[in-house]
Amino acid sequence: MTGHDRHHISRGVAYGLATTVVGATAAATVKWLHGQGLSPWFIVWVQYGIGVLVLLPWLLRLGPVAALHTTRLRIHAIRSLGGWVGFCAFYLALPHVPLVDATVLRYAAPLWVPVVVWLWWRSRIPASRALALLGGFAGVLVMLRPDLSGIRAGHLLGVLAGLGLAVSMAATRALSSSEPANRVLCYYFGIAFVVSTPMALPHLQPLTPATALGLLYVGLSIFLTMVLYTRAFSYAPTTVVAPLSYVGVPVAGLLDWWLWGHLPQAAAVYGILIIVSCGVLAVTSGHRQASEH
Repeated sequence: MTGHDRHHISRGVAYGLATTVVGATAAATVKWLHGQGLSPWFIVWVQYGIGVLVLLPWLLRLGPVAALHTTRLRIHAIRSLGGWVGFCAFYLALPHVPLVDATVLRYAAPLWVPVVVWLWWRSRIPASRALALLGGFAGVLVMLRPDLSGIRAGHLLGVLAGLGLAVSMAATRALSSSEPANRVLCYYFGIAFVVSTPMALPHLQPLTPATALGLLYVGLSIFLTMVLYTRAFSYAPTTVVAPLSYVGVPVAGLLDWWLWGHLPQAAAVYGILIIVSCGVLAVTSGHRQASEH
């Protein structure tokens, strides 16, 4: 991919927005599947299994050796495990907190991206970005009520989901400079499927036609979001793509209200606004630095 292609901003924005909207509908389906008695571990395992099956024709056509040959296996592993942790924590949170709460905490990933980039590449965090990070984390506390009485285990899992997603974002951008999208996805789905298997096997159960269709939708939707997500980071930098994840917050809020009748309390709304504003500032301030990924 040429340097010009790697900075086709409008195309990256379109892919990023599509990723977020499709992902929000998949998350709502996962929450519904929880209500039907399916384990989060089983759902995430099926999700990754579907991704492996979708990629299998490409893998067989090129041959495993040619398709998977890479000199960046370590970054593939980091990207895969970060994404896996993000999804597992998110799905485990959904039965315990409203969809919009889990979504905004997962999509607080842009707050973590500069920290991940600093730890990984040792790049300096500008003062303006550091202040935005502190403001964003304060927004998380406001969202969970000032006296912390609103914190549940699901909220902490949501925070972990955001951290995992941030690692995935940074690694995806790093891989996009040399690795084709299908190779990135093949490593991701393959590694995630393998590490999900031990947790999923104790939760195998018969499916109804409705739950089977729900699982199929989740698997295909997540595969589509991974394609769109990888494409987005191949065309635009993290500072542009990462804030687009916040579009998922109002979409999740509408689905939460429509399907489950959940309306966020005032403190949650204020916290969400702070998180979104500071998250955008965190990844866009200091964006001219060479450390941008």
